Amino acid sequence: MNKIYSLLLILLLSSYQSIAQNMDSLMKNISSEQDPETLMAPFKSSRLILSQTTTMVKRHDLDFKVIHRFGDVGGTDGGSETLYGFDNSADIYIHFDYGISDRLNIGFGRSKYEQLLDLQLKYAVLQQKEKDGSPISLSVLAKTGFTPYKVKTVIFDDYGDRFSHFIQAIISRKFSPDFSLQVTPGFLFRNVVLGAGDERTLFSTGIAGRYKFTKRFGIVADYYLISSSYRKDNPNINYYNPLGLGIEIETGGHVFSLNFTNAKAIVENNFLPNSTSSWNKGQYRFGFTISRMFTLYKSK
Repeated sequence: MNKIYSLLLILLLSSYQSIAQNMDSLMKNISSEQDPETLMAPFKSSRLILSQTTTMVKRHDLDFKVIHRFGDVGGTDGGSETLYGFDNSADIYIHFDYGISDRLNIGFGRSKYEQLLDLQLKYAVLQQKEKDGSPISLSVLAKTGFTPYKVKTVIFDDYGDRFSHFIQAIISRKFSPDFSLQVTPGFLFRNVVLGAGDERTLFSTGIAGRYKFTKRFGIVADYYLISSSYRKDNPNINYYNPLGLGIEIETGGHVFSLNFTNAKAIVENNFLPNSTSSWNKGQYRFGFTISRMFTLYKSK
């Protein structure tokens, strides 16, 4: 019996050695066939806190996101009575991104804030490469938002008033393995506005960045400057530029973002024109983003 066990052990070891050699040969062949102009991924996820990034969902992959914003930490609506905002929710957003190709993504989401439904397309025009390629990544984002129900802040006189449209260029660069930065100019078109004199077309410029301390942990920040003569000439209406600060954690299959921001809404169609909370007044709130990637189809 001992001889049989010894023989089986020898067979297993020899099989393992053969498999290991074949795998090593296979990996060498794969490495030799890879494009030497390796793509640089500036960000781990297709979204930071406020901004979407140039990171794309690969073909046949599905990115599922849950984003939550609690209530104000301080100010008149915060404090210990609301457990510093944890008793309330300013917005909840569920979003799906699907990779039609490595360069073209389609997304759909639903937000608690004004019950907004949104449909978006994102296309990667340029992708930063490590050698002899584009020094930047450039993606174009187009989003349409639709408010199907009544809201307290807006009166819809016409069915078309329920739509808003947002287009944005996302320009990013990975300066080092640890540091990435992006700029995001965009236009928001609204068919209905809150105040008399408010612009239906808003121009915004966003800047966002990430710095990694370890392979799986980093800090992220977002800021949007809203260009609006209506907001500039009427300081008493209390509109503020959205600012977000947080940390990002990658666990392999998930990407987590834990953050604070003065923007109540999550979707660009809502937070760009409607951010009325101030960091100086304690009107910022804790939030988180959970991103999970699923592979729906893997080619042979």
